Amino acid sequence: MRFELFIARRYLRAKRRQAFIGIITGISIAGVAAGVASLVIALAINNGFRQDLQQRLLGSTSHISLLRVADDGIQNWPSLMQRLEKEPHVVAAAPAIFEQVLISRGPRARGAVLKGMIPKYERRVGDLLSSVKEGSAEALEESVAPPPSAAKTESEAAARPKSAGEGARSTQDSPDSLAAVSARVAQMPPIVLGKDMANSLGASVGSVVLVVSPQGELTPFGMVPKYTRFRVAGIFSSGFFDYDSGWAFVRLADAQQLFGLGDLISVIEFKIDDIYKAGEVSRELEEAAGKGFMATNWMEQNKELFHALNQERLLTSIIIGLIVVVAALNILISLIMMVMEKTKDIAVLMSMGTRRAQVRNVFIAQGVLIGVIGTVIGLVLGYALSYAGGHYHFIHLSPEVYSIDYIPFAPRMIDGVFIALAAIGISFIATLYPSWSAARILPAEALRYE
Repeated sequence: MRFELFIARRYLRAKRRQAFIGIITGISIAGVAAGVASLVIALAINNGFRQDLQQRLLGSTSHISLLRVADDGIQNWPSLMQRLEKEPHVVAAAPAIFEQVLISRGPRARGAVLKGMIPKYERRVGDLLSSVKEGSAEALEESVAPPPSAAKTESEAAARPKSAGEGARSTQDSPDSLAAVSARVAQMPPIVLGKDMANSLGASVGSVVLVVSPQGELTPFGMVPKYTRFRVAGIFSSGFFDYDSGWAFVRLADAQQLFGLGDLISVIEFKIDDIYKAGEVSRELEEAAGKGFMATNWMEQNKELFHALNQERLLTSIIIGLIVVVAALNILISLIMMVMEKTKDIAVLMSMGTRRAQVRNVFIAQGVLIGVIGTVIGLVLGYALSYAGGHYHFIHLSPEVYSIDYIPFAPRMIDGVFIALAAIGISFIATLYPSWSAARILPAEALRYE
């Protein structure tokens, strides 16, 4: 063991005449440990939010979306989708229709994003259909064979003054036999609702909801909204509040019929093999699709969210890092008092031939030891609490505010390395002045009155 390190360890363990110095040293170690543990936990929470949001977003939506600039729908989409699927980095593609609608059940109503899809393609680009907890999404796989006059009948019925609530009640209060009502409900097109939306509507599997499109239809009585009754076939729970409270899924053909789009779709969704190449691949898909198309990707759609997380990470590191700075000030104070207490010992060592650089290194080693001990304790405590928080989810949140119902923890080893280097570096800086003062002690002056 080096001479300087040996003396530094003895100074830390020795019983002092002034117990106050030992108390300050203990507070310094506790301060470094608290700062390091707090930083590990804070960065683990930030990483957890980032990873959780990214996984949920990418599991719920596509990596890239291609749509028409003129917003008049995409024609001949099967051939276009088949051609674009052959582009580099493209894993899968799926057609979809997105429209804002009003979904009601009795007196309850809620605005929603209605997505028309073909499940066999949708499952290749997203995971929302796999999160159906009640009922089943298999009803969306059924072929569509509505009566030719179904849409017309709905529009004509809408022409006379009747509210959506009355329309829903007329189905529930029909004098037909129960078997006839059940048969009629079974023939209705299926819909899959988010969990929170179903709760707000009071709907369950088998319920009938009314979907009203704001894109009205011109009749002899003026412009009236189009609506269709759907049977709730399933309820999904993605864990992401925005989707669970505001999304619903229907078959692509049912959505085309409701919105009067014919064989048009509004967007082609893509899944790629490298999510961080989404910007590059989206530009290539735009060029391959031709004039009149534009592509957006998950990075552009959530740029503000991830920028806010980066800013929060930086500010959190600075604010909590002040704890380590305060602990470093305690190290500075304890070393200064140690130098004052050990003036006679330093003078004796220097009179026996100890060089000034060795005296300086003794107190540097002592301060760095305080920093290392506090850092190790803080890392162990921080990673243990982060693991427990991530494994047991014991801190719950309001999903209406934070989109998720618990605080996610995702500690990274690289963060611990940087935190440890920063804490030990700050501790080292705090030792410079006390060690310099110790090295300037003159043996003759210190021992004159001894």
